[in-house]
Amino acid sequence: MKNKIILVTGSAGFIGFHTAKKLLEMGFFVIGADNFNDYYDPSLKEDRNKILENFDNFKLYRGDLSDELFVQKIFEENKIDQVCHLAAQAGVRYSLTNPGAYVKSNLVAFVNILEAVRHNDIKDFVYASSSSVYGKNKKVPFSVEDKVDEPISLYAATKKADELMAHTYSHLFNINTTGLRFFTVIGPFGRPDMALMIFADSILKGKEIKVFNFGKMRRDFTYIDDIVDGIILSLNNMDSYQIFNLGNNNPVELEYFINCLEKELGKKAIKNYLEIQPGDVLETYADIEHTKNKLGWEPKTSIEESVKKIIDWYRLYYKL
Repeated sequence: MKNKIILVTGSAGFIGFHTAKKLLEMGFFVIGADNFNDYYDPSLKEDRNKILENFDNFKLYRGDLSDELFVQKIFEENKIDQVCHLAAQAGVRYSLTNPGAYVKSNLVAFVNILEAVRHNDIKDFVYASSSSVYGKNKKVPFSVEDKVDEPISLYAATKKADELMAHTYSHLFNINTTGLRFFTVIGPFGRPDMALMIFADSILKGKEIKVFNFGKMRRDFTYIDDIVDGIILSLNNMDSYQIFNLGNNNPVELEYFINCLEKELGKKAIKNYLEIQPGDVLETYADIEHTKNKLGWEPKTSIEESVKKIIDWYRLYYKL
C-alpha cells in the first residue's frame, strides 16, 4: 500500500484528521478535501489542518463535495488509488432543524464521490456509516446482521441511504465498498458539539450540564486511535460489499461517563436531569465479532483511559 495515493474527505474533521495524520505518518501520500464549514468553530478545523500541512506528502483541496465540478477537479488532477470518504454532516439533533445540510453533505456529496470513483476506475472505497442506523433496534449488542429499517433521525436515514448506494455501486460497477459503523467516537481534537466537550467546558466554568434521559442512556464510547486502526485495516482488506461495526463493545451509562470526567477535571458537575431528546437512542452497543473475524480488529482503549487522554489534550489546547 505504501506507494498508494489515498483521498481522505473531511480531512479537517475529527475522524478525517486523525485518519489522514496516521496515513501520512505511515508514509502514504494523502489528498485531503474539506469545506471548513461553520457547523462548529472552523478554527479547530484550521488547527487540525495546520498539523497535516506540516507533512510534505499532504495536499489539500478546499471546497464542497456537493459541487460536482469540485469533485471532478480533485480526481482529474490526481491518480487516486483508494478513497476514504469520511466527510459528512454530523449530529443527530442538528438534523431536526437543518435537514437540507444532511441532504447536501450526506447524500449529494456521497453520490458525487461514488460517481468519481466509478468513472476513474478506482476499486476501493471506504466510507463512514454510523451506529445511528440501528435506530429502534431493541436487540443488543447491535450486529451487522440486524435489520436497519427503522432510523429515528434524518442523520441516521442518510447513513442508511449511503450504505444502500454503496451496495448498488458495488454490484453494478464492481467497486469494493466498505461501510464502517462508528460508535460514539471520542478523542483529542474532538467535535465541540459532542457531549464530552460540552460537559468538560460547563463543569470547568461551574455551569450546569443537561443530562438527558436522567443519565440512564448507555453509549459505546470508542477512542479515536482504535477507530483509525479499524479504518486502516479496512483499506488493507477490501472486498466487494462489506459493513463493519467499529465500537468499544463495552457501553457505559452517561452517569458513569460524567463521573470519569469529574475525576479527571477535579470538579463536580451541576446536573440538570431531563427527558430523552427526539432522535436519541437509549443505548448503543457494538457486536464486533464479525469485525474481529474479518479484519482482526478490536478496541484497546478503556473509557477511563480515553477520558484521561482527552482531558490532558483539552487542558493543553484551551490553555486551562
